[in-house]
Amino acid sequence: MLYNFNLFQMINKKSISVLVFTLFSCVILNAQSNKKSLFNGENLDGWTNHGEELWYVSNGEIICESGPKKEYGYLSTKEFYDDFILTLEFKQEANGNSGVFFRSTLEGTKISGWQVEVAPPGSDTGGIYESYGRGWLIKPDPSKNKALKMGKWNLMKIKVKGDKVTTWVNGTEMVSIDDEKIGKGKGAIALQIHDGGGIKVRWRNLFIQPLR
Repeated sequence: MLYNFNLFQMINKKSISVLVFTLFSCVILNAQSNKKSLFNGENLDGWTNHGEELWYVSNGEIICESGPKKEYGYLSTKEFYDDFILTLEFKQEANGNSGVFFRSTLEGTKISGWQVEVAPPGSDTGGIYESYGRGWLIKPDPSKNKALKMGKWNLMKIKVKGDKVTTWVNGTEMVSIDDEKIGKGKGAIALQIHDGGGIKVRWRNLFIQPLR
C-alpha cells in the first residue's frame, strides 16, 4: 500500500508539472498570437500622412525625410491603440530628430498627445514629451544616453498601460512615469519628423501587442 501511495504521489506531481507547463505555454502562445505588425513592408497601407514631408517605403523600411518646406510631418496609424507594448527599430541618418507618438490625434500637422523622443545623442531619446501642453514630463538620466547608437539600428520598446508608460532603448530602461492625463488619452500611434530640414530616419519591424 505504501508503494502504491508513493507511486500515486509521483504521478500526481508529474501531472501537475505537465499542467503548469501547458498553461504557461498557452499564455505565451496567446500573447504571441495577439502581436501584430503595423507595417507590411511594402507600402503605407494602414497609415495616414500628415503634412508635406517625405514618407516612403524602400527595402522593407519606412523612411522619412525633410521636404522642401522643412516643416513638421507625421505618419499615423489609422487605428487607435489604448494599452499596448510597441517595439520598433529606427536608424538615424543625417539629423535624427524624430519621435514616436502614442494616444495622439492630429489636425493637419498639429498633434495632441505624447511623444517618446527619438533624437541625436545627448538629446533625451526615450524621454516623454507632451505636445501643445506641459512639455517635457520626464527625461532619461544623462548616464543612459549611451544606450543610443547613432547611425546604427536601435531597438525601442514602449509599454503603455493605463496611467503608466515605460520606455526602453536597446534593452536599457530609459524612463517610467505614472500620469493621470496620459491615462485618459485616446488616439493613434504616429511617427514624427521634426522641422528644420536635413532630417532622415529609417524605421522597420514595427510590432504592437495590445494589452487587456
